[in-house]
Amino acid sequence: MEKLHRDGLLHSFDFESFETCESCLLGKITKAPFTGQSERASELLRLVHTDVCGPMSSTARGGFGYFIIFTDDFSRYGYVYLMRHKSESFEKFKEFHNEVQNHLDKTIKYLRSDRGGEYWSLEFGNHLKECGIVPQLTPPGTPQLNGVSKRRNRTLLDMVRSMMSQTDLPLSFWGYALETAVFTVNRVPSKSMDKTPYEIWTGKRPSLSFLKIWGCEVYVKRLQSDKLTPKSKSDKCFFVGYPKETKGYYFYNREEGKVFVARHGVFLEKKFISRKDSGSMETPENASTSTQPQQAEQDVVQQVEQVVVEPVVEAPASRRSERIRRTPARYALLTTGQCDILLLGNDEPTTYEEAMVGPGSEKWLGAMKSKIESMHVNQVWNLVDPLDSVKAIECKWVFKKKTDVDGNVHIYKARLVAKGFRQIQGVNYDETFSPVAMLKSIRIVLAIAAYFDYEIWQMDVKTAFLSGNLDEDVYMTQPKGFVDPQSAKKICKLQKSIYGLKQASRSWNIRFDEVIKALGFVKNEEEPCVYKKINGSALMFLILYVDDILLIGNDIPMLESVKTSLKNSFSMKDLGEAAYILGIRIYRDRSKRLIGLSQSTYINKSTATTRLYALSHLINYLNQDITKLKFSTTDLAMGLFGTAPAPAPPLLELELSQTVLGPVWHSSSSSSSPLGAGAQPNNFSSTKTGSGAGWSSLTK
Repeated sequence: MEKLHRDGLLHSFDFESFETCESCLLGKITKAPFTGQSERASELLRLVHTDVCGPMSSTARGGFGYFIIFTDDFSRYGYVYLMRHKSESFEKFKEFHNEVQNHLDKTIKYLRSDRGGEYWSLEFGNHLKECGIVPQLTPPGTPQLNGVSKRRNRTLLDMVRSMMSQTDLPLSFWGYALETAVFTVNRVPSKSMDKTPYEIWTGKRPSLSFLKIWGCEVYVKRLQSDKLTPKSKSDKCFFVGYPKETKGYYFYNREEGKVFVARHGVFLEKKFISRKDSGSMETPENASTSTQPQQAEQDVVQQVEQVVVEPVVEAPASRRSERIRRTPARYALLTTGQCDILLLGNDEPTTYEEAMVGPGSEKWLGAMKSKIESMHVNQVWNLVDPLDSVKAIECKWVFKKKTDVDGNVHIYKARLVAKGFRQIQGVNYDETFSPVAMLKSIRIVLAIAAYFDYEIWQMDVKTAFLSGNLDEDVYMTQPKGFVDPQSAKKICKLQKSIYGLKQASRSWNIRFDEVIKALGFVKNEEEPCVYKKINGSALMFLILYVDDILLIGNDIPMLESVKTSLKNSFSMKDLGEAAYILGIRIYRDRSKRLIGLSQSTYINKSTATTRLYALSHLINYLNQDITKLKFSTTDLAMGLFGTAPAPAPPLLELELSQTVLGPVWHSSSSSSSPLGAGAQPNNFSSTKTGSGAGWSSLTK
């Protein structure tokens, strides 16, 4: 408008009468240019810049996928530390802090970093306060204020790319290349200063005569060679770095797959420079992420003239044994003609194939169909075409028979579980911690309920983890047995969390916390899974243990209201009054205001698993003359895996190990019972014993 006015196309008017246009601010506002220049530090360690880089698409030798740098603002001298996870940043800072403070006898005044979560932890902040270090965090969206670290990262990665592209070493050596790049940058001058960083940092001029071309071939004399044999006295290796702990060089022996330290070698630098063929075209950034990074061992170097590190096999070729597979002899009584292991007793199938051919296959199939229908209703995933840069994680079916308070099977449950161990931190998950209610907290609240005669109700979340929202992009293969025939080549892009994912429990806990707080509950500060709600004289407690919920209160309308609200938010199952939770049976006598907790079901299951009856039967036979031991394999199988055998003869001195059943009990007198007279398993779960065996009492 001002230009139109100057050109005479607009008549004169008062520009000052126009206020700021908010519509233009909403639609046209841009980021203000960064024109500030930070003041240079005047002494060593007055200001230290730091930044974390990663995850790299290829893992370095030792399993490293990240690195953190520390750069002194005055000298521009830098340190680099390789890390396996971002969570190691705090430990690496403490290592750096102790080292520079001891060497220079100075303390760090300011630590400048971006707003990464690794610098925001409470532990990190408390450590800085204790050391008197002032943190300087860059404003959001302004990485320029930490430009020293950003430019140093770019410089180092450019050098690593160049070094890796010149040599034909495996890509996993980028860690050695990075450390060599930092070692070199500290000893060469730059445009920002007249002296080298090393000279400013140490007060000595660096010697560059020992520097060699990284990745070149070198012949290294063997440490011990037999002069009487015609074997060669040296090995052809590659130069890969400078050790920090000792004088010498790092060398890589490709034939043996090991990295070692030697004091000297014959370097073929001219041959390396003059060769026409280029090296590896892959870099830590553009290497395919679909290839699983090799599991390399960490190189451990000792301070001797030549130290051999445990060999690391580069890219081992997968090979399967051609042996004929035979069932172990211990399974002789448990296999069919096709060598399929039979399921015993109430054991659950471990694979989809076992569930389909074993007993109860129709019930297992019905349970799986119910789970798939629930996932479709909740829109857990969408089928998408596979991406070249993403490898979908696999999934499996997990089967469980749920029992009632008497140990009888009443529910066949199938659960689709993702193989979360294939997830990569920082790529498809970040935080994983999720709290659960402690057992002692449950006991305390139950004791309060017994004393004041509160109601104790129980609810169960049918698909708890499906209610959690995912913030990351996670891809999964289609579940076995339920692959869409029209989209068999597609993969599932998860919209909601499922069991097995690293962040599944945390996502569910965050979602539940948001919903329950909206209902007026307040979280307990000391126990994050215990909530309280007070409305006048009405009081209510809510305890969450993953997907099991206890509602405890003195006002039935309030309890009913909360139950209705929870059913509207999640797929819930109302279990009525609490009778069995976390493997503990709850007995209540409201007239006496008494609550008993029993783990008899767990004890019975433990004794059934360890086959105490079979143990008693075998020990009795072993106490007899060895010549009288005559029993068939059928009898042995019945004793070990079948129903309980006939009553065993008296048994003297039976001692059960605490590693099997927990508490130890002894019996030294004869009895018709396999445990002997007076033997009483200690299956109580509290400090006070009630009237019934196996009960714990919580009374006023």
